[in-house]
Amino acid sequence: MASNKIGKIGTLGTIFAGIGAIALITNPGEAGYRQYADEKIKTELKNKVCEQVAEDLGVWLKGQCHILISTASPYLADTISQQTQRQNFYLFSIYQVDLFLPAPLPKYHVATIGLFGNYHTYQAKKL
Repeated sequence: MASNKIGKIGTLGTIFAGIGAIALITNPGEAGYRQYADEKIKTELKNKVCEQVAEDLGVWLKGQCHILISTASPYLADTISQQTQRQNFYLFSIYQVDLFLPAPLPKYHVATIGLFGNYHTYQAKKL
């Protein structure tokens, strides 16, 4: 009986060690995050912020909002690169950035987790 429990604990330990090793090896880096964030933030801004701008300030500004975001793309990439703070926990990383966008767009705080080679934005709130 006791050796059966030890065997199960050993198997679970091996499984967790394997998952930990995979997470450690696949913890995505900052360069990948910058690329992910640039595309994700532009898409989110166009989908959500431009809709809000259209509701608040008029439909005709929606098209202008899309143009502004496309024009500001290099600025956004630089801002993301310079302002992102990475917390590396070795098995995963948390990326946080405050985006101060040109008026009339709002300012945002964005938080993303990087795990197993992927990124997931779990918080995007207006400041």
